[in-house]
Amino acid sequence: MNLKKMIFINSIAIFLLCFATHFAYDLLPNPLFAIFFPVNESIWEHMKMLYTTILIYGLIEYFIYHKLHLEYHNFTLTLFLKAFLAIPIYLALYLPIFYNFGENMILNFAILIITIFIVNLIGYFILKFKNFEYQNILGIMLIISVYVIMIILTYKPPKMDIFFDPKEEKYGLNNYLIQK
Repeated sequence: MNLKKMIFINSIAIFLLCFATHFAYDLLPNPLFAIFFPVNESIWEHMKMLYTTILIYGLIEYFIYHKLHLEYHNFTLTLFLKAFLAIPIYLALYLPIFYNFGENMILNFAILIITIFIVNLIGYFILKFKNFEYQNILGIMLIISVYVIMIILTYKPPKMDIFFDPKEEKYGLNNYLIQK
């Protein structure tokens, strides 16, 4: 097995793991899970789900690469970039379709798998680069920084379409707690 084959395996695994992480907060609603998993059906919360799922699978991926003795570099930074880039790539594909044609679950899944494949392909090329000296520290700091932003946007989302939960007609987590 090589890194090229892992692109496909990782993409399918992340796609399937998204289904579990989508419902994690519903199963165990608590402040810790609110940081990592979607607290509502807004577009933004689904981006948080995608980001977290890629990072969770990254832990599994790390052990797979070690067990298979695959050569790779810059793993932590690559993991951050894959998770982070998934957000704008998904939104660039999803939003025009959503605003022009509305919600379509089959298209949503297709866009999700395409996005995951694209970021895994990007990750493949970054893993082939020469080692970047401070990539572990930089990757961890960037991952934490994005989660700080996610915490703020979960508890105090702006009143914008991307943060609106059309199912419950609310924004963010605090509105759930106040209005229930």
